[in-house]
Amino acid sequence: MAAALVAAWLQFAPGAAAAQTTAAQSLKDLFEAAWARQPESIALQARRDAVQAQRRAAEAWTPEPPALEASHKTDRLTRNDGARELEVGVAVPLWLPGERRHTSALADAEAAALDSRAEAARLRLAASVREAWWHWQRAGVEAEIARAQLDSARRLAADVARRAKAGELARADQHQADGAVAAAEAAVAQAEAGTTVALQQLKSLAGGTWAPVATASAVAEPEPPAAAEPPPHPALAELRDRATVAERAAALASTQSRANPELTLATTRDRGASGERYGQTVTLAVRIPFGAGPRHDARVASARADAAEAQAQLALDRARLESEREAATARVQAARSQLAAAERRATLARETRGFFEKSFRLGETDLPTRLRIDAEATEAERQAARGRIELAAAISAWRQALGLLPQ
Repeated sequence: MAAALVAAWLQFAPGAAAAQTTAAQSLKDLFEAAWARQPESIALQARRDAVQAQRRAAEAWTPEPPALEASHKTDRLTRNDGARELEVGVAVPLWLPGERRHTSALADAEAAALDSRAEAARLRLAASVREAWWHWQRAGVEAEIARAQLDSARRLAADVARRAKAGELARADQHQADGAVAAAEAAVAQAEAGTTVALQQLKSLAGGTWAPVATASAVAEPEPPAAAEPPPHPALAELRDRATVAERAAALASTQSRANPELTLATTRDRGASGERYGQTVTLAVRIPFGAGPRHDARVASARADAAEAQAQLALDRARLESEREAATARVQAARSQLAAAERRATLARETRGFFEKSFRLGETDLPTRLRIDAEATEAERQAARGRIELAAAISAWRQALGLLPQ
């Protein structure tokens, strides 16, 4: 009975890498719902717009927009001889040598870093989603097995009560059977509470309106393809892009050794006193700031420190992820072996329980032995069901270590 209920909850073929049917509320559905609520997802499009604006700014002819300059001079408040001067001009900032090229390269690097940062955030969320999902599946299996054990205990208690009334069994046997029912009821209550807690964890990720189907089959994710080289890991891509951004920021800071020069073109219309004709002149001026000095050195040193830090972190994470991939592969192999052993034990326990059920009905086996055999069979079925869940969870952890999102 428990085996049938567990099969209804969990349908998983060990080692199957082919496409499998996905439940209406699957792990992928949960992940997509959770990602839609994340701050990174909500702000992603606005950040992309900002990066595109930065690219357009790097392609402009000037580092900053031109400025309009206007001034008016008069002696009305002093001598009042009628002197007047009106000057109108335009100040245009100029790129420093190499600044425009480095600014464009930095904008490209930040655009790539934005996408890799979003993918890394999705992968970090996937780890939390996978953990909560398989915790819920484990709790669901425990609840199904507990309910199946309760049904079996009630049937046995009813049989014992009938036989005790007929005088075939003692009243103490009936008490033992009723006690087994009470224990099964307590186990069901505990398992259902665990399922509720696990479900609330899922809802905290996906939102309160997300409601998974309680009878959905827990379909394992497809196994990663056997490839000589693992796919690029989003966490490493994020660090590489971050290092690239820091390196290009350092190169840009090196070129920005001073403020941008300015080219000014102005025209002036003036007269010296009342009655004189207005004259007009044209002014062409260049403003070249001095070097920035220590402030410039500080910016360059800070950008280079960021690049060195990102490169060092990249080396550490590469080694860590390699270890995690090897550990995940070993965990999958161990889970397969444990599942095979648990299924063999469950098969033997079911057959043994059938033998003792028959002998109990014939009066050849006492009630304590029957209860012990039932408990052993239930525990064997629980281990087999959990073994299937653990194998599916191990495959999810393997995909997580490889940087693959839920499917």
